[in-house]
Amino acid sequence: MAVKSVTHLNFRGEARAALEFYRSVFGGDLTALTYKDAGNVQDPAHADQVMWGQVLAGDGFHVMAYDVPAHMPYDQGDNAFFLSLRGETAQEITACWEKLSAGADIVQPLAPAQWSALYGMVRDRFGVVWVVDVAGDGNGDRQA
Repeated sequence: MAVKSVTHLNFRGEARAALEFYRSVFGGDLTALTYKDAGNVQDPAHADQVMWGQVLAGDGFHVMAYDVPAHMPYDQGDNAFFLSLRGETAQEITACWEKLSAGADIVQPLAPAQWSALYGMVRDRFGVVWVVDVAGDGNGDRQA
């Protein structure tokens, strides 16, 4: 048996927009099941919000998201989590960075770091903080 961890993002009415954005950055297939689709409408105003959604790309990128129902508490929090995006080359990481940083706040500009050919942090337009880098071997060796 293989166990796999997938980041699950929680939103309040922005899950579909966030999933569409992440698909535009990483490609892949977007699947979204609304509360109406699932027959679980508790507030008609939120029937078309996402009860379960994901973006799954052939290269292994996978993120899940949903809209927290209005009757449940929701606080986006501050630094509650980061999404780590690691690539094998500076070129692929730079391409993702350019798309993720559109309309975003740059926390740490994408630049060479002691442990990586490139490293940066960006808070995207949905408030999600991405830690982006080129994977090294853990000994300070950098892959470009």
